[in-house]
Amino acid sequence: MLNPQAPTPLYYQLAEKLVAGIRAGEYASGGRIPSEHQLAARYGIGRPTVRQAIDSLVRKGLLSRRRGSGTYVCEPPQEVDLFSLDGTSASFRKKGLATESRLLGQAVRQTIDSETLHPFAGRQAYVLSRLTRSEKMPVLLEELYLDADLFTGLDQIDLTGQSLSTVAAERFFLRPSGGRQNFRIGYLDDTRAKLLEVGADTPLLLVERLLHFPRKEAGFFSRLFCRTDQFVFSQTLGGLNHA
Repeated sequence: MLNPQAPTPLYYQLAEKLVAGIRAGEYASGGRIPSEHQLAARYGIGRPTVRQAIDSLVRKGLLSRRRGSGTYVCEPPQEVDLFSLDGTSASFRKKGLATESRLLGQAVRQTIDSETLHPFAGRQAYVLSRLTRSEKMPVLLEELYLDADLFTGLDQIDLTGQSLSTVAAERFFLRPSGGRQNFRIGYLDDTRAKLLEVGADTPLLLVERLLHFPRKEAGFFSRLFCRTDQFVFSQTLGGLNHA
């Protein structure tokens, strides 16, 4: 039962019990939880208190209401270990998720402004962008920079439908020897936001990935803008994965 004498509000106590039931498997993923009337009777509280508890879990994405049917436990979002060093597409494939990546133009060789804090500042790089979809939904927008000396002739290769990790390994005999990744919140301008089908004020997970190669430190840099409303992006801790 709930404790009306406790400093914690009754609706919060009930929400915690429901969460505990979800974690314990009492309320299965995709299954329906008891009705407001049943929960009110079970815990000896009013239906407004029950409704407040359910509302709080709906806002957190743990429950969802279906009109005329009841309240259900949300399916957990797919989790993708996006941040291994073997490439973006491989991270989705390992979870059995089909993806479709589209290059937004061909690779262009250019000199990166030396006044910026960019890792390639003052150097030449091949620059390209790529949009990745999964389940017909845009989930990733990548801005990619590859060292022009290390990847000489990249602009002559048709990269359509190809994994950059595979191209690096098979055409240039390169595999990353290490790297660094930073995580923060990022925003897109209107043009790029439309590609991800989000608003310009939508916060996105921004991952900045810098890879090193045996013959070149900082040979690859990318910015990944990730939608987090359909996927959970995780990072597996441990040794570097060069597969």
